Amino acid sequence: MDLIFHTPLSPEAQRHHGLETPQPLAIADRVRFSELDILHHVNNKAYLSWFETLRVAYYDRFFAPHFTGMPTPRNVLRNANVHYVKEMVLDESYIATARVVSFRRTSYVMEQQIWSGDLRAKMTGVMVLRSPNGRAGYPLPDSLRAALMEQDGAVAEA
Repeated sequence: MDLIFHTPLSPEAQRHHGLETPQPLAIADRVRFSELDILHHVNNKAYLSWFETLRVAYYDRFFAPHFTGMPTPRNVLRNANVHYVKEMVLDESYIATARVVSFRRTSYVMEQQIWSGDLRAKMTGVMVLRSPNGRAGYPLPDSLRAALMEQDGAVAEA
């Protein structure tokens, strides 16, 4: 099975390319020259960019429909913990994944990973929804909370 770039991968494609547990969103790409550092390894900033690109795609695909007819919230990365596991190099194909592991009233925790045969990097980020003007928290709709539990196996925290 060929790896398809820039397109959400099916659970079967994810398993075929080495992911033990398929994730709600997984998209493949390839390392570009502009993403390398002076030692010809992927620069740490590139991983952050890959994670951000996938977070936006995840939000657009899974969160946005739950806000139809409502003011659009701001989706803010509050903090992130990145673990770089193994270096990557030019032209290496990779799969970036995302899923929500838990949520509260106005926030959620997202786990993201980069795979290229094996785990290369992992990020856990706390995301906060804010009102359109940024002055107040914006509650996750009940329909979104239910979808996160069903689709991602996310846990509601107190």
